[in-house]
Amino acid sequence: MILASSSAALAQTARPDPLDYSVATPRPISPAQGTTNPSAQATQRQNPYLGSVPGKLVDGVIDLSLQGAIERGLRYNLGLVESNQSSADVRADRLRALSALLPQISATGKAAYEDISYKEIGLNLPPIPGVGSLPPTSGGFGYQDVRVNVTQSLFNKQLREQYRAQKSAEQGSEFDIRDSRDVVVFAVGTAYAQVAASAARVEAAKAQLASAQELDRQTADRVTSEVSPEIESLRAQVERQSAEQRLTNATNQLEKDKLTLARITGLDINQQFKVSDALASHPLVGITAASATQEALHSRSDLAAAESAMRSAEAIVRADKAQRLPVISLSANYGAGGTNIGNFNQLYSISGNVSVPVYTGGRIRADIEQAQADLARRQAEYADLKGRIAYDVRVAWLDLTASNSSVEVALRNKTLSERALAQSRDRFANGVTNALEVVQADEAVAAANDNYIQSLYSVNVAMISLARATGGAETKLRELLGGK
Repeated sequence: MILASSSAALAQTARPDPLDYSVATPRPISPAQGTTNPSAQATQRQNPYLGSVPGKLVDGVIDLSLQGAIERGLRYNLGLVESNQSSADVRADRLRALSALLPQISATGKAAYEDISYKEIGLNLPPIPGVGSLPPTSGGFGYQDVRVNVTQSLFNKQLREQYRAQKSAEQGSEFDIRDSRDVVVFAVGTAYAQVAASAARVEAAKAQLASAQELDRQTADRVTSEVSPEIESLRAQVERQSAEQRLTNATNQLEKDKLTLARITGLDINQQFKVSDALASHPLVGITAASATQEALHSRSDLAAAESAMRSAEAIVRADKAQRLPVISLSANYGAGGTNIGNFNQLYSISGNVSVPVYTGGRIRADIEQAQADLARRQAEYADLKGRIAYDVRVAWLDLTASNSSVEVALRNKTLSERALAQSRDRFANGVTNALEVVQADEAVAAANDNYIQSLYSVNVAMISLARATGGAETKLRELLGGK
């Protein structure tokens, strides 16, 4: 599922909150806002999708594309590694349940030396004429015994239903892995978009600083020439220093966002890299909110996992009810025994066993009620998840629609503010206006640039969220981005 919560690792304050990585079946995740908040940091440490198994450090600076970052995340991300191991645990449980239905074969060998008491076993024989009374014990004797033992359940419905439950659980774990891959794609894609947005902000801040430095130089010359008052130079200096501070903050944020992306994708923390795919707006073609919702109901792996969990719970209910039925089993052994290997005799035994529960003190009824309660929870979770998937798609669709509109408006504002700045510079150069108008125009350009970058970031996050919401994010994201 996708929850609307902000991630300190992927977003700054005053930016749209990227959607959470939480999913229904793997461990829930809720990254908190604020990198300096101890509780938020503790939450991030508990979030496996924000961690990874680091790879080797590579010399130089590497170019990292969005597809390359996703491939690294699917290989090294800790959340997916843990999901794979959890699936192995479930597979082991299924094999244990299967083994209970199969024949159990074992071999035993025994070499013994005994002295039996006749009185202990209740053997009181009268005296034998001409021999007298028997001794109280048999005297020491030794023997050897080697056998192969076989046990087989012939009818045990409880074991059969338990195996069906574990088989459904194993199928659900496979869907969990697929869903975890979607979560990794969403996490990596959102982190990558954040880095691309921060890189664009750094470039914009550099351009603003260059513009402020030029204005500072011009006003200083005009003040020196006694063409403008000193306050003009002071305003220009304040604007230059503000631009320097913005560049410092933007660079710092870029480095932090790159560290977050490195942690998610398994890059060494000291690895130098740059993102090669810039933010861009991609129009949707051939998809509607209704078609996306229908596709999600057929493609979402977490919904398939929830259905498997429901089938597993149904089988457990049947297994607990089957405890009231008879259990039929067969046991046999075959081997040889004697005082030594040279005079072994053939030995065997075979027996059929029937076990019928007569009185269990209400244990079976308690097991049934508990299993039925668990089934009711699984059914409720499945129904809720279907509604939540429709919600996820609708929210992602609304965000994408609004973000596309915001990009168009932000681009027009950016163009207009740049034209206004150019005219203000011309007016200032010709002495028609003062530096204050240029400073205000430059601030308007800075705000328009940041708004445009923010709009592009929102479009990309909404696109990634829609790919996650519809399921199969690995291929769906590539389709939404026009095959890129």
